[in-house]
Amino acid sequence: MPRPKRKAAPPITSSDVDSSLRTEPKKSTTKQFDRIDKLFESYANKSLGLIDPDGIEALCKDVHVDHTDVRMLILAWKLKAEKQGYFSKDEWQKGLKCLGADTLPKLRKAINGLKKEVTVPECFEDFYSYAFQYCLTEEKKRSVDIETICELLNVVLRSEFPTQVNLLTEYLKIQNDYRALNIDHWRNFYRFFKEVSLTDLRSYDSSQAWPVILDNFVDWLKEKEEKI
Repeated sequence: MPRPKRKAAPPITSSDVDSSLRTEPKKSTTKQFDRIDKLFESYANKSLGLIDPDGIEALCKDVHVDHTDVRMLILAWKLKAEKQGYFSKDEWQKGLKCLGADTLPKLRKAINGLKKEVTVPECFEDFYSYAFQYCLTEEKKRSVDIETICELLNVVLRSEFPTQVNLLTEYLKIQNDYRALNIDHWRNFYRFFKEVSLTDLRSYDSSQAWPVILDNFVDWLKEKEEKI
């Protein structure tokens, strides 16, 4: 007796799938944002709806990082924070989701590893430019005062170029030609540190469109060498 032919199974439609399985990714994302929001509220100034300098100071204590540590500046870069000393809820949500940090222990771990985020040259250059923009505390402002520039150089470049940073900040503090510097000055400082050897200042070519402040800095270095 021949076997009866089996009927082909009907195609599975979306209505046949367990609705709980279909919505799981959405639920998971919602829970993640809920935890991120809860973390935001624990540091936010309720009247402002922002994490303000006091909130950032509390955050620093909880993650065991000093507020002057470069990792806090890298965190601001990752959050794409627009205003120095403040994190908006939207910046916090997007930034922490990107870092995969929806709890304090995860955030602490993420912040501890933030230096790795700027090891790629392209990423560092973007972060380096951001660091200057972050210090423009007033709308339409285009320059940063010398004192802040010196602090920023110490935070951002000292670990890689300690001697250069020491000498440049020394010079910036005693010179009288500039009270504030612009983004072009800032970018050229990094270029100078990478391209010019302080042990052989002949490698500095003033015809290569360096800003005047660096011409003056090199002249100051040469005079300093002659006195030794």
